[in-house]
Amino acid sequence: MSSTFQADVCVIGGGVLGCMAARTLTRYQLKVLLIEKENDVCMGISRANTAIIYAGYDNKPDTLKSSLCVKGNMNFPFLCEELGVPISRCGSLMLCHGPRGAEVLKKKYENGLQNHVSGLELISGEEAHALEPHLAGEIYMGLYSPNTATVQPWEIGIATFENALENGCEIRLSSKVTDIEKTDGGFRITVSDTSAPKSSKTEVITARGILNCAGVYADRVRELLLPPSVRIYPEKADYFIFDKTVKGFLSHIIFEEPEEKGKGLTLVPTVSGNLLAGPSAQGDCERDDFSTSSDGLAFLEKRLGELLPELPLSSVIRNFASIRPNPFEVSQGENLEIIRSPRSIHSFVIDQPKDCPAFISLIGIKTPGLTCCEELAKYIVRQLLPVLGNPPLNPNFHPRRKSPVCMRRLSLSEKTSCIQKDPSYSKIICRCEQVSKGEIRDAISRGAKTVDGVKRRCGSGMGACQGSRCSYEITRLLARKLEKPISEICKDSSNSYFLKGDLT
Repeated sequence: MSSTFQADVCVIGGGVLGCMAARTLTRYQLKVLLIEKENDVCMGISRANTAIIYAGYDNKPDTLKSSLCVKGNMNFPFLCEELGVPISRCGSLMLCHGPRGAEVLKKKYENGLQNHVSGLELISGEEAHALEPHLAGEIYMGLYSPNTATVQPWEIGIATFENALENGCEIRLSSKVTDIEKTDGGFRITVSDTSAPKSSKTEVITARGILNCAGVYADRVRELLLPPSVRIYPEKADYFIFDKTVKGFLSHIIFEEPEEKGKGLTLVPTVSGNLLAGPSAQGDCERDDFSTSSDGLAFLEKRLGELLPELPLSSVIRNFASIRPNPFEVSQGENLEIIRSPRSIHSFVIDQPKDCPAFISLIGIKTPGLTCCEELAKYIVRQLLPVLGNPPLNPNFHPRRKSPVCMRRLSLSEKTSCIQKDPSYSKIICRCEQVSKGEIRDAISRGAKTVDGVKRRCGSGMGACQGSRCSYEITRLLARKLEKPISEICKDSSNSYFLKGDLT
């Protein structure tokens, strides 16, 4: 059984970048469709990362990545204001422990100056200890950046998605692209239903243009139409999340440049008051393997004990793994086997073939992809618009999303006003995070279909008990609101890797 839908532009992939591309397209008089294979947006790599808005000193000067990063960092607070999402511009401190690391910091400082990053300072170890007194051991030098910031990545993605919908974007969830054909007028895209294991339901979508933002699957989506050129070989890393009892332990985002080869720790005081610590590199992995490793977690414990010995590991409430889409150039051998180049590609891969300019693929967008998400979306949309005949602006586009009620962020008078209007905001369901029944109801109305979807929209289940006390009540609310059996809600929710992450 199949049906047909006509769009001007189809965005494939509902991560942060895909949602941002869809929102950007709605600024123009275009019929936009966003396709996501999961039952919600931001279910992949967009939700499991360090969530840092980088200042721009890491990137090679005079490159697209460096210019987009610096501009993205500068504009991110305005983006967050438009979307009603909190941001913490807490600044960062990069540390080194010897002369080799100091040379790296000096190079990054020079890069930053060339990239016009403001406020950078090289500081002494004593000054670094004064800024962060809990740091232990000898600090040889520090690089201070006041502009580094942090957000909750799924909040940005979901808010962007909601604003895109408000501006006319259409959505297909639980929909996997299985075939793309070139036609005289654009493309014929076949989509299969992933909501049921044995479903034979398909939909045919015609579109004049395609933006491929499919994350770790972007190379496979591209190869539905074009021969292989770049392939993603994902890498995985482990992280710890500490509960809010450690709030204030660190004031800045900490980057560590190790004296030996390898990657040092990154420590992030999050917007919500938790502390994020990682990564531990696990190497190559499968595209959907978000499992943690005992060796990686042991490494984090050891390194945290050396750098922050006063940080109580008993305050860890969750560990999780993130995946980084590492792109490599590839070629086909005599027997059509794929041969990858020895080194990964460090720049953003923006593929727009000359013979197929209406099909743009973003492949292997890694750090600083979150920082650049809006600027990248604007960039690829600018590349696509001439192919579509330069459509006029949408006079009804509205960039602002009204923030949903978040009781823990309101003043006492604001809370009182909300409760007077709707008493459901006074009934607390998630005690750890003080999330009310009204907020959970709102999250469901905004599109949450699972316990995890509620969690990412209003913060329930993110506290010390990790949802053990509130998940069942949220499941009941979902079943009632969506008119589904509790067993079906439980089945859908259990598919989330975030819910299956190990508790420590």
